[in-house]
This record gives sequence, C-alpha cells and structure tokens, in this order.
Amino acid sequence: MKVGMLTAGGDCPGLNAVIRAASRKLIAEGHHPVGLIAGYRGLAERNFVDLDRGQIRGILQLGGTIISTSSYNPYREPNGVELVKRAVDEEGFDAIIAIGGEHTMMMTRRLYVEEGIPTIGVPKTIDNDVTGTDFTFGFDTAVQVATDAIDRLHTTAASHNRIMVLEVMGRNSGWIALFSAIAGGADGVLIPELDISVEEMSEALTRRHESGANFSIIVVAEGANLAFASGETRQVLANETTDEYGYPRLGGIGAALAEELEQETGFETRVTVLGHVQRGGTPTAHDRLLATRYGIKAAELAINREYGNMAALRGTEVVSVPLSDVTGVKTVDLNYLQVARAFFG
Repeated sequence: MKVGMLTAGGDCPGLNAVIRAASRKLIAEGHHPVGLIAGYRGLAERNFVDLDRGQIRGILQLGGTIISTSSYNPYREPNGVELVKRAVDEEGFDAIIAIGGEHTMMMTRRLYVEEGIPTIGVPKTIDNDVTGTDFTFGFDTAVQVATDAIDRLHTTAASHNRIMVLEVMGRNSGWIALFSAIAGGADGVLIPELDISVEEMSEALTRRHESGANFSIIVVAEGANLAFASGETRQVLANETTDEYGYPRLGGIGAALAEELEQETGFETRVTVLGHVQRGGTPTAHDRLLATRYGIKAAELAINREYGNMAALRGTEVVSVPLSDVTGVKTVDLNYLQVARAFFG
C-alpha cells in the first residue's frame, strides 16, 4: 500500500512521534509511507517526501512537524477538492492519514463521505477539544508548560504581594486553564464553559488576602468571557481580524481581567500571556507515548482498510471510532472545576 500522511492546522508537541510510529509500522508490514508537505496543500499540489527509515530517524523527541503544516482546506480553495481527488487517484494512494484537530477531522470526514477518499484521522491539539476521544496528544505538554509558569509566578507574586493573572490558550474550551490551575495550585480560574463575574472573583480574592495570604494566582483561558454582576458579558479579542476558518482571533482577556481585578480589590495586579510557547518544544513522555500509540493504530487502520475512522483514546485503550463522532468542540467536564474550587479562597 501507498499511504499518505499529513499534519494540518496548528502545530503541537507529539506530531513527529505519530509520523514516526505510523511510518515504522507501515514499513515493517511492507508498505510505503509518504509525507504530504503542509497538510492537504501538499496533496493538492503533489508536494511529497518519502518517509523512509532515514527520514524518520531521531524525530521522536522533536517538537513541530517534519512535514510542515497548514490550514489549507480543499473545500475553500478553487478546485481544491478536485485537485485532492485527482492526486489520490493518479498518484496511487491507498489511504490518507490526516493528523489534526477538530476542523481537520471534520474536513477529513467530508472527504471520505462525500468524495470517497480513503481517509483516517488522528486527533491532535493542545486544546484537548476534539470530540470522540478522551484526550488528544499535545495537551499534556501544554498543561505542563502552563503549570511550570504557575510555579514560577508563585515566587514573584509572593515577593511583591501581587495578584498574578496567567492567560493560556485553549480557544473555546478551558481544558488547559483548568488542569494547569489544579496542578499548579492556582487560586482561581476563568474558563469559557462557565461565566464567573469579576465581582465574585474579587470577593473571593479579598477574603483570601484577609485570611493572611499576601498573593494570588488566577489562570484564565483565552476564550473566557469577561462577566459582571450586572449580567453584562463580553468576549475580549486580540484584534478585529479572523483566522483561516473565519473565527475571531482571541487574546487579551488576561489584561482586561487584571485591570478589573485591580480596580475592584485594590491589589496590584500583573498579567502573563504564555501564547505559542505552549505549542512548541519537546513533548512530555506522556504525549510521546500517546502519540506513538495513535500512530500505530492509524497505520493498522490503513493496513486493514478501515477508512472513515479515527484513532481515539477511551479510558486506557486506543480504539477506532467513526470520524462522524467528531462533532463540534469538546467542552470541559465541570466536575474538574469542583475539584479546583476546593482549593480556592
């Protein structure tokens, strides 16, 4: 079999581990893995590289992706779908393994259902917002980066008697914010799934300081709303432009929240924005292992011609689920928020 492999959407730690594992499995079974450069663009423009043993050697621990990535969507490009279909047929691809987030999985499902292209999905994203799987690879690394930042903010916050606000990624889900808040011992968290008013948070921080604490750490997800006791809520945007999918560019909630908290509490407040540092660098051991297991499963699905499916984690097992299970954004299980709240105040 000739199996194309691509990485699409935003990069994240662990992509190379998937590429390595899937390629090694395919080669061991006598098949031919091919890298499609820059996502579906590489397929449409026929920009390929053989993923032989030499190409994939030594990449397990590397961040990013050796085959590059893009947000190219065949359905939004002139003749994009036709170019992809012709490339699959004329280049003799028996399967396409697409490694990406929820947008990539939905696009990959459409290509299978509507165009008959033999696709297989692998869920990646630091946001952990892909439905159909318990966890995506890349998430654990992002949480570790955010937790390390909280640990460092503790010492500087205590030294200056400040409130520190840490803004993390996650788009419209609060997984990174909530998990890092729990792991880092933060004193408050703001997530998109549940509005908490500035006044409520300020009262909790004031009580905390009155009880003897001289600093506080607040973690806020970039997609969280700035909410007030009056019922007013607003989304804070980085600018007026949109991303490749037409969604608003998020960013700035940390600074907006810090300003409001300082006015309400009277405590000096500072903000730190982690940004893309959460997406880069070496993947954690957990992400390397999960990505490797996903890669092996994707290769097995290709070899068995089980198209239209995605590798997924259910409990402790890596299984196959239909790409049709990927619907929208997976929001946070609010039971985790109850765990976090036990330590606030």
